[in-house]
Amino acid sequence: MLVINDDCINCDACVSECPNNAIYEPDEEWSYADGTNLSGSFTLPDGTEKDADEKQEALSDEFFFIVADKCTECKGFHDEPQCVSVCPADSIHVDEDHPETEEELLAKKELMHG
Repeated sequence: MLVINDDCINCDACVSECPNNAIYEPDEEWSYADGTNLSGSFTLPDGTEKDADEKQEALSDEFFFIVADKCTECKGFHDEPQCVSVCPADSIHVDEDHPETEEELLAKKELMHG
């Protein structure tokens, strides 16, 4: 999964590039349904039950943020993460503490987009 560090300049260049709508503005509520085919109750790959339409609290009130459960690093859409390629501050990186395999990333893509 990808993360945005505190070098972020809040330019929003990354937001429109995300095929999963996994990137949000500081202090913005989000949902699993945003930009996906998810609706109502569903199960995450880890077995957690979620409501796709329920609004979730913002993960940051200072910088743009990426919702880990929605980030596929663009697998199944593009050859490389699009947000990384457009970030002028070079503030988006793979979270080395939470690496994901290509299979895990593609499974998330399938869950969200069918």
